[in-house]
Parts: sequence; structure tokens; C-alpha cells
Amino acid sequence: MASNMRFQHCYVYGLVVIKMSQVFSDDAVSRAMEEIKSNPSSRGHGGAILPHMHKVSGPPKQTLFQDFKHSFNETFFSDDPFAKFKDQTKKRKFVLGLQSVFPILEWGRGYNLKSFKGDLISGLTIASLCIPQDIAYAKLANLEPQYALYTSFVAPLVYAFMGSSRDIAIGPVAVVSLLLGSLLSEEISDFKSPEYLALAFTSTFFAGVVQMALGVLRLGFLIDFLSHAAIVGFMGGAAITIALQQLKGLLGIKKFTKKTDIVSVMTSVFKAAHHGWNWQTIIIGLSFLVFLFITKYIAKKNKKLFWVSAMSPMICVIASTLSVYITRADKDGVAIVRHIEKGVNPLSINKLIFSGKYFSAAIRIGLISGMVALTEAVAIGRTFAAMKDYSLDGNREMVALGTMNVVGSLTSCYVATGSFSRSAVNYMAGCKTAVSNIVMATVLLLTLLVITPLFKYTPNAVLASIIIAAVMSLIDYEAAILLWKIDKFDFLACMGAFFGVIFKSVEVGLVIAVAISFAKILLQVTRPKTAVLGKLPGTTVYRNILQYPKAAQIPGMLIVRVDSAIYFSNSNYIKDRILKWLTDEEILRTSSEYPSIQHLIVEMSPVTDIDTSGIHSFEDLLKSLKKRDIQLLLANPGPIVIEKLHASKLSDLIGEDKIFLTVGDAVATFGPKGLDL
Repeated sequence: MASNMRFQHCYVYGLVVIKMSQVFSDDAVSRAMEEIKSNPSSRGHGGAILPHMHKVSGPPKQTLFQDFKHSFNETFFSDDPFAKFKDQTKKRKFVLGLQSVFPILEWGRGYNLKSFKGDLISGLTIASLCIPQDIAYAKLANLEPQYALYTSFVAPLVYAFMGSSRDIAIGPVAVVSLLLGSLLSEEISDFKSPEYLALAFTSTFFAGVVQMALGVLRLGFLIDFLSHAAIVGFMGGAAITIALQQLKGLLGIKKFTKKTDIVSVMTSVFKAAHHGWNWQTIIIGLSFLVFLFITKYIAKKNKKLFWVSAMSPMICVIASTLSVYITRADKDGVAIVRHIEKGVNPLSINKLIFSGKYFSAAIRIGLISGMVALTEAVAIGRTFAAMKDYSLDGNREMVALGTMNVVGSLTSCYVATGSFSRSAVNYMAGCKTAVSNIVMATVLLLTLLVITPLFKYTPNAVLASIIIAAVMSLIDYEAAILLWKIDKFDFLACMGAFFGVIFKSVEVGLVIAVAISFAKILLQVTRPKTAVLGKLPGTTVYRNILQYPKAAQIPGMLIVRVDSAIYFSNSNYIKDRILKWLTDEEILRTSSEYPSIQHLIVEMSPVTDIDTSGIHSFEDLLKSLKKRDIQLLLANPGPIVIEKLHASKLSDLIGEDKIFLTVGDAVATFGPKGLDL
């Protein structure tokens, strides 16, 4: 009997040596054999002798405070912003602190004449673009033109000292102006009243406070909840809504709806067709609109001629103003700007509302407009930072944008943010630093002090043409087509936001965009992907059998991968999905005379975390498997997961010898013998 046992051991030993020699080098085989001789526990399941397998271990034990501190730092301070302050003198820490708040103190030390030349040219170029745009955008917010000019003077100055983007151009933008105007008009219908102006400034104040708070508390990741698809749809819908709003100025209509949806606007246009259109206004508007589109086409075809498109709005304003002044077309019904206040920003701190019936409305409007402005600015800043290959501190950007809007609200400005069209011109004009914003602000100051009376005869039709030409670039139909090709749910989010804006209102479209973005997140969290894995021939790699049809399943085993963290929101679904895979596979294997399933391997490398509900679901899964006489094996649980498995004693229920480093280890231990591993 003893001799028979020794014969079996020698026979198995010989098979292992032959098998290992086919896979490993002679040195590796020798080391493995020494390990087998010195460590009998390295023998595998059923008496088979296997190469040594590493045991899955958890992270070092930490106290509750250490664990909380690590999680907090990973969530909010993963970039370690305080690292540069370590081991520094108090004086040096003070300097570094100032540079953190005012980046201009850091890069300004190396500023030179060559950089200034680039910033001067780009600053003058974007100033020529922003002046006519500002006068037009003020109308979208139902404000007098000077308030947009005030905004383009103060806000860029503040940002230049505090912002970290070299290319972004600051000022009023079409989408935020329209959003602010529509939200304000819901509260106060009289645009000329002091209350309307006070509510605009107060909303700007709270928009800045929200932006600053997100930056200081390092909560900038919240704006990422508005998906790219939703932004594409929202911006496209807003562009069309803005363009339709300009039909009033383009056609010379006097009585026009205050609603922004496409049905109300087109109804208002057709009602005025018989008696409300002005042919002189139409000629002026369409002529300059065609000119603007031609210059944009020229600039698009030849990037070096970007200045042609950048200068065209100012050319339109000058030419149209002169023509109206000479012909006195305003007497024939051509609507003109008439008056723009001359002088520097007056203080508006005494106009802010901190009590009364409009206080809650100011907070709500500030929150919505501030978040939209922040999303647009961060997206623009990141785009140009990537093009020039420099890093952009998102939290610092939020603090800078928030500060400039708070300061702006105290100096007769409304919500400002980054403008894509002006930032693109700034970039192509060769800007080097944020000094281009200072140059632009200086030009705006001179405009406010000297030039504003000259805009008296500027026709509204030209301003409408400038806005239409500017917002058309926001309609990104190529991105929508790409969304359809890549992800149908993303396309649904895009179209939901788009139609919400054009058929209802800007704020409704924004709500739809956010709602669909959250719905996608919830769907992905509550219904994560699972996959059945098979072994690729001639390798030790296990992959999704649907993606790799040649991947072969292991006889007597089912390998399932869970592609998500396991939380209360999805734990029951994951358990049910695994059991569904198991039931379906058992039916298939029975009909194909494959061996029945004795082992279920759950591949857990994508599972980054598991909570109490997840633990309970695995306990329920374990009970269900025991009733079917199937063993549960786990492969490659992460450090957090393995720690929680040990803490909950689930690892004891499963069995420490049934938790493996890889799927290959689990198959090698419990799989059929003689399998080509």
C-alpha cells in the first residue's frame, strides 16, 4: 500500500516536472521543485503539485483617523496643493501664498518685451471684437449697452491677476446673457426699473460667491456632472434660440414676444409680417450678416487671416453707423442704439439686494447662471491649455472667476465668463499671457471715456447680425453625429437638452441636460456591466467571450467579471445577474453535454470598493451556490475589497484558500487536470 502511494506521488511529480519544463526555464523549474520539497503546503487541490501561488493580502492596518484622512486627501487634495509649502521659511511661505492667489506674481517675474508684443496685438484684436459683441449681448440680458462694456473692463482685469489660463478672454457671452435675461424677466417684466438692475447685480454677486465656494472647497468636480453630450445639445439649442431672438432687430419688428421658445418667436415674426417689418432694416441687417459670414469663411479657410473675421464686427459697426448717420435712416424706422452712458463703472454696492421678495430669486438665478458660466469657462480654459500643453488648476480658476464676478457686481457689471470666440481669436493672435486681457480692458476703458457717444447711430440690425454670426459656431452638428455613432444614450442627452431649449426655455433645457446626465450616471451605477470570461487559446489571458469568440470557457467552471464597485445601489442586481449567467450557462452546457458547473469564479479586479449591502449580497450568493452544490472562488479583489472581506468575516465563509491573485491561479487549483494552462 505504501509503495503504491509512493508510486502515485512519483508519477504526479514527474508529470509536473515535464509540464513545468515546457513552460518555464530550467532555473525556474529547479526553484519551483525546491519550493515543493521544502514547503509541502504548496501542493494544490486534489494532491496535485503546483508552482507557488501568492496569497491575496490587504493593505496595512490604519486607524480610523488615518483612514479618514487618506480618503479625504484623495478626494479633495489628490494634487497635494500644500506640498510646495513644506520645509519653507515663513517669509517664503508668505510669498508662495501670494503667488497661489495671484499667479501673475509668479509668471510676471519672467515677463519680457517679446511676450508683451504678442499680448499687445492679441489684446487690441479681441478688444475690436468684444466692443460690438458687448453692445449686442447687453440686449440679450435686457440691459443697457454700457453694462456689458463695464463688465469687459473690470472682469478681465481681476482675472488677469488671479487666473491661471494664458489664452482665455473674459467678458459677457451670448448664452449666459440670454440665460440671465430670461431668468430676470420671469421675476421683473419692466427692464427699465431699478429693481431689474438691482436683481441683475445681486444675481451676479451670488454667481461669484457660488464659483468661489466651489473653488475654495475644491468641489469643482460637480460641474463635470453636466456631460459633454448635454453641453453640446444645450449650447446648440441656446445658439438657435439666440439667433431667433435676433429676428426682432434683423427685421425691424417693434412688437415682439418676450418668450424664447421657437413656437412663440416664429408666431410673433409671422404676425408682424404684414405691417411690422422694416425693409431698410432688413437690407442693413442681411447685408452685414452676409459680410460677416464671408469673413468667417475666409478665416476658416486660411488660419493666418483670422484677423479678417476678428475685425469684421467692428467694421460693420463703423460702416453701418456712418451710413445711418449720413442717410438719417433712423427717421424711416431703422432702430438704433441711441444712447450709451459715458464714463467709468459707477459703484453698485448700494443696489445689492440682501432681503425682501427678490432675495431668494437672486440666489437661484446666481446659482444657475454661475454654474453655466463656470462650465463654459473651464471647458474653454482646458481646451486651450491642452493645445499649448500647460496645466490648468481648476479650483484656482473657479476662485478667480468667482472673485471677478463678486467684484463686478459691486461695480455695475453682470455675469462674465470666458468667451470661446474671443479666446480663439486671442490664441490665434499670438497671446502669451493674461496681459492680453489687461490690454483689452485698457481699450475698453478708453472706449467708455471717449468713444461711447459715437455708437449712438449704430443700428440694432447690425448688432443682431453680429450676434447671429457669433452664435452659429456654437452649433456643433459634427459632435452630435459623433455622439450618435458612439453612444446612443449620449445622443439622447444631447437631443433632450437641445429640444428643451428651443421648444421651452433655456433654463428648462438646462434642467433636462442635468437630469439626463444624472440619469446616465444612475443607470451606470445601478446597472453595471458583467461579462462571462473565457481563456484565449495558447495564452493565460481570460477575456469576454462576446468580444473574443475564440475564448474558450473552462469545463466545469463559470468565470464572471463584475465591472463596477459594488454598493447598495447595484449589489442585488449584480447578484441576480451572476445567478442569471449561471442558470443560462447550466442550460447551455447540459444541452451540449458539457460538464456541469462545479465552480463559479468572480473576477473582481474592476471592483474598486464594496459596502455592507455588497457583502450581504455575496453572502446570499454563497447560500444560493451551496444549494446548487457550486463553490464560489474570488480572483484578484483589490486592497479595499479584501480588507472589507476580512473585516466582515466573509473571507472565512468563502474560505481563504478560495481567494486567488488571478483567474489563472483559481483555474489551476480547482480546474480540470491536464488543461493547457
